[in-house]
Formats: sequence, structure tokens, C-alpha cells
Amino acid sequence: MTLEAAKNKLTEYGQEHVLKYYDELNADEKAELLEQIEATDMSILSAALNPDSLPKKGAISPIPCMDLDEIAQNEAEYRKLGIDAIKAGKVAAVLLAGGMGTRLGSDNPKGMYNVGITRELYIFECLINNMMDVVKEAGEYFHLFIMTSDKNNDSTINFLKEKKYFGYKEEYIHFFKQEMAAATDYEGKIYLESKSHMATSPNGNGGWFISLMRAGLLELVHELGIEWFNIFAVDNVCQRIADPVFIGATIAKKCTVGSKVVRKNAPDEKVGVMCLEDGRPSIVEYYELTDELMNAKTDKGEPAYNFGVILNYLFEINELERIVKEELPLHIVEKKIPYIDESGALIKPEKPNGYKFENLVLDMIHQMSSCLPFEVVREREFAPIKNATGVDSVESARELLKKNGVVL
Repeated sequence: MTLEAAKNKLTEYGQEHVLKYYDELNADEKAELLEQIEATDMSILSAALNPDSLPKKGAISPIPCMDLDEIAQNEAEYRKLGIDAIKAGKVAAVLLAGGMGTRLGSDNPKGMYNVGITRELYIFECLINNMMDVVKEAGEYFHLFIMTSDKNNDSTINFLKEKKYFGYKEEYIHFFKQEMAAATDYEGKIYLESKSHMATSPNGNGGWFISLMRAGLLELVHELGIEWFNIFAVDNVCQRIADPVFIGATIAKKCTVGSKVVRKNAPDEKVGVMCLEDGRPSIVEYYELTDELMNAKTDKGEPAYNFGVILNYLFEINELERIVKEELPLHIVEKKIPYIDESGALIKPEKPNGYKFENLVLDMIHQMSSCLPFEVVREREFAPIKNATGVDSVESARELLKKNGVVL
């Protein structure tokens, strides 16, 4: 992008201040800033001026879930369907691994965190070990697309190369970076985090597919004949990936998306729950659950909103390509955003000072035509690592890994 083109774009969106320090920059810094301006979607920034106008939740009602008993009754059929799809190369996995291990006390990508006690055992290694179980069962490798971020891309790639991908075939692994969104003050003005760089944040977990597309990987996906993406988050070390029974059940039920779920351990557990919203599949976040919804019962007297999502979804790619032509709802989140002040000094605020802009995967679910909530056993498949200690922590994940026979 030329300087003139950058000025025109910034003027269009009222962001001329971004070039305030341009004349002080060296050639590399100027190029970096112009490249960032070109890549940034500024059409979303006006939403900061009226955040209350963003879409609200529709009418919420329960959605039927395929529970453990139903799965057990049909497991052989579903497993065969899933294995056949994997052997035919129709299934790939997408690992959302853009986060850092900051809350765990690490400066490295979260996937590089060592959960071992008597030996090294990294989060990435746990996930690949789980994938290898399926590879051995199917007799075929499946492709893995790993989404990194600006902050951890190089270190993630270098680490996995150094570890020889923990035994996974290199030719089946592909990397792409998550798109970034600008961060603004309450008037929608982009913050500068340095004289040569706008403040940005990842565009939310719903931005994975558009990021993969813009990285040019969709052409490869079509060449390979891949029809399904199993997306999963980096921080759940026990989850099963490309699970043949899950894949087979989703195919058998002719659903365009499958969602692994666990029974909530309490009505107010902090997990999003599967539901219908205005008659379409959706997820209602825990903080959106009213007392009425939390205490609602089915005809059988069971909790109506009892199945929490674990961020492990199976998406039909044809449907993803359809919905990407539509506009995903935008979410605005108040955050503490580091920025440089008028003198160029870096300020790290102690309270929220602006907005970050995100798309969320729950909105992708809502745009799909049908969804299969698929129950899994919590102790076998839900060991999230959000914190160093306490609930959903390294400690609790280690206990579950041990229960599942993993030597730490």
C-alpha cells in the first residue's frame, strides 16, 4: 500500500491520527505500518459509537441432544461411517492455537506449556497423541490446520518442527495466522501501541474460517477433497479429535454441524449451553442464562439447558462457504488496551479503556441449518486449562490426564 492510499483509507474512516509519527519512522517501520493499515478492516469501527445497536439474542428454547445412551446403541454404525470418511480423506482438523500461556505464568504459546511432572509432556503433544489414536484406528493420517497469531506464529512453528511434530507426518500439517482486528477508544479511534503499530487483537474464535480462506488454504482443501473440519481449542488436553463416532453420528443425522457437549456439573457452571434461538441452533453463554432458563425443565423433569459446549465442533465445509458470504454478527468487548500517549510513552491501563472487536464461533453455529449436540463423558474429554491452579487449571487437567491413563 502506498502512503497516499493509506491516507485515503484512514481519512475515509476518520483515523488520520494513525500516521501521526510516520515521518519519524525508518523504512522498515513505515512499510510495517502501511501493510497493517492495508490489512485492517476499518468498516467495523463505527460500531464502537453505538454498541447497544448490535444484534441481541432471539427467543431461546431447548434443543434435543444425542445422549450417551443413544450413542452407545448406535456406536458401531457411527464408528464405521466416521472411519470411512477419514479413510476417504474427507475429514481435517483445525487447531485454534493463537493464545499465549500468560495466565499460566509462561511467555510461550499456550500449546508449548509442559503439563508433565516426571517427564516433559506438552499441551501440543497431548493433542497430537489423541489424534494419533484415530490415525492408528483408521490406518490413515488426516490433515491438521493450525491457526496461530501474530504473537506466537514463529515460536509455534519452530517448536513443532524441533519436536518433529510429536510423530505426526509433516506433510499433513499446515499453518495459518489469525486475522487481527483494530482496538479503539470509546469514540472508535484506533489506539497506537507504538509509533509504527496500531493496537490490535485477534478477531475472535469465529474468525478462524475467514482467516484460513485469506491465507489461501481453501484451494488446497478442495484439491484434497476435504468435506468436514473438526475445529478444537488448544487448551483441552483430553478431547478426542476427528472422533470417528462423532463424525459418523453427524453424517448419519444429516446435520451440517456437530457440537461435542458435556452435562453441566451445576446449573450456573460457566459454560455456554446448546439451545435453539428463534428455531435455529445456537449457543447461549453462561452470563446470558436467566434464572428462568437455568431452572427450566424438560417433560422428563431434567434441566432443559443442561449440555455445555467444549469448543469441539464438526463443520460441513460447503455450509461454511455459504455462511461466509453472509456477515457474522460483531461482538464488542471492553478491554484494557495498552497504548502510547501524546508524548509517545507506553501506557498500560489498570481498567478497561476501550473496545476490541470479535466474531464468535457461536454465531457460526446459529447460521448453520442444523446441529447435532453430541454428548461426551466429561472426565474423558473435558480437561480445559485456563488457569495455573484451581478450577479448569493445570492441576485439574493433570488429575484427569492421570485418570485417563496418561503418564505424567
